Amino acid sequence: MTIGDAPPAPAAFRRALASLRPADVRPEIELEDIPAPQRLAPYSGAVGASVYRGDDELAVGRLIMLFDPDGQRGWDGPFRLVAYVRADMEPEITSDPMLGPVAWSWLTEALDSHGAGYAAAGGTVTRAVSEGFGNKADDPITTELELRASWSPLEEDLSAHVAAWCDLMCLAAGIPPLPPDVAALPPRSARREDPEPFRT
Repeated sequence: MTIGDAPPAPAAFRRALASLRPADVRPEIELEDIPAPQRLAPYSGAVGASVYRGDDELAVGRLIMLFDPDGQRGWDGPFRLVAYVRADMEPEITSDPMLGPVAWSWLTEALDSHGAGYAAAGGTVTRAVSEGFGNKADDPITTELELRASWSPLEEDLSAHVAAWCDLMCLAAGIPPLPPDVAALPPRSARREDPEPFRT
């Protein structure tokens, strides 16, 4: 090792990072590696996703994996997952006062259904309404749901957590989860060039 070389990432982080990109995902979902934030933890990785129906993008999201061998305040262990999901929704849905609790239950039930052990979960559900004025007055009013959440996985293999996050995005997009005994079809051909490798 020469002066200035960074030490290799811990094996636990490398194993968790590899599990962020499962071999099988639902055909409606496209995953891609994205840059991870560098200042939240000593080691990090991230994956982004879009949910499509035909050529229509219904939801987008990202899942960030943070690793600090010493842990951090509010974590329960050395790992922390941070998830974001945004989806367009009909105005009558976003005006429902039960949307927040229901959207949060999509996450917790997805984690439970995939057997993804977790602790110290927390997050927010936000409804956003965009209305145009002036020369944008003719633009349609749009309503969106945003869910931001974080939790501490209890295992290094994060594939179940990724599957739960994918289910969450599909539910936000109005696509029901697959039954437990139905396997996902292989993902369709990529719309873009192959993504670059993870950045850490």
